[in-house]
Amino acid sequence: MHFAPDTDAVLEFNVALANSGPSGSKSETDELTTVDELRQLLTAHRFTGRIDHDAVELAEVIRVREEVRRIWVLDRDAMAVEVNKMFTRIWLQPRLERHDEFDWHLHATSPDAPLADRMRIETALALVDVIRVGETERLRLCAADDCEGLLIDLSRNRSKRFCSVRCGNRTNMVAYRERQAEVG
Repeated sequence: MHFAPDTDAVLEFNVALANSGPSGSKSETDELTTVDELRQLLTAHRFTGRIDHDAVELAEVIRVREEVRRIWVLDRDAMAVEVNKMFTRIWLQPRLERHDEFDWHLHATSPDAPLADRMRIETALALVDVIRVGETERLRLCAADDCEGLLIDLSRNRSKRFCSVRCGNRTNMVAYRERQAEVG
């Protein structure tokens, strides 16, 4: 399943943002503690518009990260309620834009709006697409027992279970060793 390219990009950014926290990162540490780490994340995901590069902005983005983690695993109806709340908290200025490799797509805030507000609204718009087509089950937690990473399953057969190859390999190795122990 593929959504519009900008929706895919926002969902993938949300996974990266959420998994930068201690409960989702591979290093089990917070990977978003400095303005420079935020800059690297934004550069990797090519965020446009106003970016202040300060501690206040970093703190707000960390709040967005926690909101994304909380909303990601809600059922469809609860997610819709949260998306509506996001829309009511921020002054919306919808407009079509075309930039980078993206053709015409919707932005709902001014490019001068605070970064965290733009992240929230872009998240809400992406989740609208997911909710409307009934695909919220594609947003889930990693199936590895020792991981709380988020993932977006864009596979055709909804088979993605792990947030990374590392988690899949580790889980498969544990299962293999358990089978070997039973045989031996």
